[in-house]
Amino acid sequence: MQSKSSVVIVGAGMAGLTCAVYLRRAGIEATLLEASDGVGGRIRTDVVDGFRLDRGFQILLTAYPEAQRLLDYSALKLQTFRSGALIHQPAGGWIPFINPLREPSGLFQTLASDAGTFSDKLRIVELMRYVSGISTDAFFQQEATDTETFLEDFGFSEQIINRFFRPFFGGIFLEDALATSSNFFQFCFKNFYTGDAALPTAGMEAIPQQLAGRLNPAQIRLNSPVRQIRDSMLYLETGESLQADTIVLAVDASAANRLLGLENPVRLFNATTNTYFTASQSPKAKPSGAEKLLLLNENRQSAIHNIAILNDVAPSYAPDGQALISVSTHGMDVVNEKALAERIQKELVGWFGHEVDQWRWLKTYHLPEALPTYYPGTQHAPLKRAENLYQCGDQTAYPSLNAAMQTGRNVAELIIARETVE
Repeated sequence: MQSKSSVVIVGAGMAGLTCAVYLRRAGIEATLLEASDGVGGRIRTDVVDGFRLDRGFQILLTAYPEAQRLLDYSALKLQTFRSGALIHQPAGGWIPFINPLREPSGLFQTLASDAGTFSDKLRIVELMRYVSGISTDAFFQQEATDTETFLEDFGFSEQIINRFFRPFFGGIFLEDALATSSNFFQFCFKNFYTGDAALPTAGMEAIPQQLAGRLNPAQIRLNSPVRQIRDSMLYLETGESLQADTIVLAVDASAANRLLGLENPVRLFNATTNTYFTASQSPKAKPSGAEKLLLLNENRQSAIHNIAILNDVAPSYAPDGQALISVSTHGMDVVNEKALAERIQKELVGWFGHEVDQWRWLKTYHLPEALPTYYPGTQHAPLKRAENLYQCGDQTAYPSLNAAMQTGRNVAELIIARETVE
């Protein structure tokens, strides 16, 4: 069977959905072909035994320009982390690191902490001032080095790099060497300190679902994997073929090249594994005043890289009277889920005591392609691949929800401008 559509978008992740929403605003109803059983791409949420489990630990940074432009935050009913972190030391102590600009009461606690020297803390304020006047596009136009070198050149000590920047931003980049490009670090740093880290009440999948809700339901076709694209024709695994005036590839680079019959590009990814535990209550054996803070581990050889007590931040993530604990482990290529959960639980006794013995392992998500790597010198891909063929997604720019949405909007604007001229 063959049918025809003006614009076909392959992939209903955040880039494809964003593109479709902007096109519909301009009167163009694109067809989205999604291979899986739901929209969202990497942003999906499962409900297991009444717990909301995002597929990998994820947060929405409310300062993202593209998210502010398109998302309805009030409808998402965002629940926010506090700005800062609690750092667990190898010897067993805790170091608080609170953003005094968001919580002035935490100023003296942060100044007195062992996370870094007094000069380091002044330099953080200097870094805030430095990045505050730089736009998103300008970040990625400047010459970059790796993040660790940038921090050293900025004057930060080895102490604060290892105790704060490596565990915190290693958790964002999903790599502990801080080899990620310094311009991406600066972009992330600015968006963390100028806004909130938040979770939608219904889970992270509420974000793509909100965009899907702005489309005509008939525009989205789930369980519709595309086998091949040739000129203006799309051939589906079902045997159906579809002709389009314009095709938008909103899938990763490997999938895009496979569909076009091209050689796959060599693109590396950073991996993460997210292990969920349930408990009858949030961990008691942590410092008072630590609620709603991300818990970081200074020991990067551990199976525990960061912890979030999700029910403290978003009570809707767990049934009443229950706790949901998310533990992230980065860089593992192959995972024995049961063995990893047992190792994590054993290590966490040193953090929270033997109450951990009563925790129940609920589910593990291993994501070997969680984020594309973004090293210094990484080139952004052109959004127009050929006449009437476009691409969008964070793989064309930098690894961020903001990039997925920005490139989706940019492609929509290119198509709208062309349609207007024609």
